[in-house]
Amino acid sequence: MALSFRRRKSLSPRVVFPNRILPYLLVAPQLAITAVFFYWPASQALYQSALREDPFGLSSKFVWFDNFVRVLSDPNYVNSVQVTAVFSLATALVAMAVALLLAVMADKVIRGRGIYRTLMIWPYAVAPAIAGMLWLFLFNPSIGTLAYGLRWLGIAWNPLLDGGDAMVLVVAAAAWKQISYNFLFFVAGLQAIPKTLIEAAAIDGAGETKRFWTIIFPLLAPTTFFLLVINTTYAFFDTFGIIHAVTGGGPGKATETLVYKVYNDGFVNLILGDSAAQSVILMAIVIALTAFQFRFVERKVHYG
Repeated sequence: MALSFRRRKSLSPRVVFPNRILPYLLVAPQLAITAVFFYWPASQALYQSALREDPFGLSSKFVWFDNFVRVLSDPNYVNSVQVTAVFSLATALVAMAVALLLAVMADKVIRGRGIYRTLMIWPYAVAPAIAGMLWLFLFNPSIGTLAYGLRWLGIAWNPLLDGGDAMVLVVAAAAWKQISYNFLFFVAGLQAIPKTLIEAAAIDGAGETKRFWTIIFPLLAPTTFFLLVINTTYAFFDTFGIIHAVTGGGPGKATETLVYKVYNDGFVNLILGDSAAQSVILMAIVIALTAFQFRFVERKVHYG
């Protein structure tokens, strides 16, 4: 009995560090980075959201929740919420759908598979501002090559004056920037699917489309859910450079998302209290949306 107990104890997967301080030293750098670059700025934003400050920082007054009341009653802020909802949903859906299509097509390639995948990943290395400028040059109504093609086809295109065209342009630029990231994870997910399942379905007479929707796509559910969370966060925060380079929030605030309004009110108009309040609201929205996704959307995900 004693020998059996020692054997089970020796086979235990528990890791024992030789020094009690070593585990804390290993996680200390990550904790320090998180504290300095997340918790400290977040606490400062929360504190400044309750202040009414002079643009030059010479005086400040504690006003409690007045900044939040003024922001939430502002029609321009309500417009930014609507713009952000449309922009983030369209960007996430387009980026994930196109990436999944390209991943499925690239997974079928036998010769030169590595070359195709490398070429697909390269756009992710492009900075957001550069990606925005590339699309702006292509679709500029005066000098853009693709804009000239649209006019030749009889399609009226002017993202500098039309809000709908501007939204289409920034969604296309933001989605193109994120497709490479999604493509990488979808390819990895496709490679993890056992080929025997697909071959068995093919032998049973299931067509290619039916095999995709009944076998491949359900098994990609964990990857799809992960990318849904990442793409939502990307659309809310990391697209600032694209919008700033392409439209600057215009025309007529048609592409002014929440993160761009925080910048516009805080750094351009120097309304510091309102800008801080908007950043706190934006952080709360993203946290609530992520929690909602994990609480309800993850129920549809099956980890096999």
